[in-house]
Amino acid sequence: MDDQEINKEPLGDTPETGEVFDNLFSTAEWSLGQSAPPLDSAAARIAELENELNLQKEQVGKYRDEVLRKAADFENFRKQKEREAMMASSRALENVIKGLLPVVDDVKRILANAPLDSERAGEARPYIEGVEMVKKNLEKWLAEKGVKAIESKGMKLDVNFHEAISQVDCPEAESEMIIEEYQTGYLLGEKVIRHSKVIVAR
Repeated sequence: MDDQEINKEPLGDTPETGEVFDNLFSTAEWSLGQSAPPLDSAAARIAELENELNLQKEQVGKYRDEVLRKAADFENFRKQKEREAMMASSRALENVIKGLLPVVDDVKRILANAPLDSERAGEARPYIEGVEMVKKNLEKWLAEKGVKAIESKGMKLDVNFHEAISQVDCPEAESEMIIEEYQTGYLLGEKVIRHSKVIVAR
C-alpha cells in the first residue's frame, strides 16, 4: 500500500467542526453556572454586611458617648473633691488663726502696759524683749499665711471692715471718723475673719 492510499483512508468518526464549538460552549456555560453565584444573592449578602456595619458603628458611637460621659462625670467629681479639700483646709486654717488672735491681742497689751520709768523698765527689759520677739514671730507667721491687719485709725467707718463700739464727741474729726482702735481686725486673703472694733467721732 503506497503513501497516497494511506492518506486517503478515513479517520474514523471525527466530529464536525460545528459540533466541536457547540460542545465547548455548552461546557463553559455549565462551568460558569456552577462556580459563579447568582447576582441577586451577592447583592443581598452585601446589603446584609452593610447593615451589620451600620449597627456596629451605631454601637461604637453609643460606647464612645458613654465613655465621654463617664470621663466628664469623673472630672467633675475630681474638681468637686478638690474644692471641698481646699475649703476644708481654708476653714481649718481660719479656725487656727481665729484661735490665735486673742494671743496676739494679749501680747500687744503686755507691750502697751510695759513699765515706762527707767528703773523698772531696765529690770523688765529682758522680759519685754522676749515678748517683742514673740509678737514679731506671731506677726511673721500670720503674714506667711496671708493674714494682714485692717487699717482703722484715721479711716472712715466702713461696716464691711469695722465695728463701732462707741461714739464720742471729737470736734477735730469728721462724723464717723475712727479716732481710736479698741481691737485690731484681720483679713485672711480678701476675707474678713475679724472686724476691727473701733471708736468713732459722733
